[in-house]
Amino acid sequence: MTIISLSQILNNWIQGQTPTAFEWQQLAREALAVPQQAKAFGITPANVEEEIQARGNLFQVVYPEVFSLEAFRATTTNEQFKTLTLLSLWNLWLPLALQLASLRQRLGRPLIQGILGVQGTGKTTLAAILSLILAHLGYRTLSLSLDDLYKTYQERQRLQQQDPRLIWRGPPGTHDLELGIELLEQLRSTNGKQQYLVPRFDKSAWGGAGDRTTPDIVTDIDIVLFEGWFVGVRPINSEVFNGSVPTPIDSPADQLFARDMNGQLKNYVPLWEKLDRLIILYPVDYRFSLQWRLQAEQQMIATGKSGMTDSQISDFVKYFWKSLHPELFIAPLIKNPSLVDLVIEINRDHSFGAIYQPSDLPN
Repeated sequence: MTIISLSQILNNWIQGQTPTAFEWQQLAREALAVPQQAKAFGITPANVEEEIQARGNLFQVVYPEVFSLEAFRATTTNEQFKTLTLLSLWNLWLPLALQLASLRQRLGRPLIQGILGVQGTGKTTLAAILSLILAHLGYRTLSLSLDDLYKTYQERQRLQQQDPRLIWRGPPGTHDLELGIELLEQLRSTNGKQQYLVPRFDKSAWGGAGDRTTPDIVTDIDIVLFEGWFVGVRPINSEVFNGSVPTPIDSPADQLFARDMNGQLKNYVPLWEKLDRLIILYPVDYRFSLQWRLQAEQQMIATGKSGMTDSQISDFVKYFWKSLHPELFIAPLIKNPSLVDLVIEINRDHSFGAIYQPSDLPN
């Protein structure tokens, strides 16, 4: 019997060639091939056939919808990216959605899933895909961004007058934490069945400074996907800033800013405590986020829209590294099983690498 690759099985499948019995066995073997990944999704030799069948049933339904999402429309004309998308769908998005559905069923109330990832890791895209898949499983999701919790334009203007270092929205201290805590607590305590006002933020308001906009009204929420660039990040020992710190925290003023932002994080802990789980989208090199941001800006400018220069983008990204440096705040989290449930490594080309629980961190 000829063994073909997983990518070929998936490509054949979307062209109408349902896997043979032998290929179904191959799909099961592949699901168990990486023990850390299998464990992360709760796949065992005892349940693998059932899990693969459930994944297969969903795959046939959702793959056309995934390719219709704006983030993936271009992949249909590029075979390499099309295959990459199919593999991501099969190996990551489908098993993760099935896992969330199972957790929600056991929890008996709305599941609040945190998603942490620096710029460019695909937090918003992941939330969109999970929402799509979960809808087919009968679960209604709410996508909430940390950005939706920004203080109003006027409040941030006053904040900037008090601390001129807050030149951009985003660092700790620029969010309305009570707004987020109240919403998540309402969802947890009322089983997601009431009507909820969900805050939303318009980044285009005030010439790009952004402001609060009309909230959404939602009901019957099963799963909340709460994403942001420092969702779940905890304060660290301030003594760290007395020693050697990573660039671009280069000057005494940079060190003071980093120390002050770390101090602000303690105010976010009550919000993080409303999370049931936390996923980290973890670039294998945090500096990829600068490359991704540059690429995204260049692509936007190519469409005729205005954008920032490469130098401005560099300053923008490094500003956030100075406030909460990934090596200081996120790298330790991927080793902390008490705070993090799943780590998904992100490669330079946006494909995913290792998937594991912090307790099973690869050597």
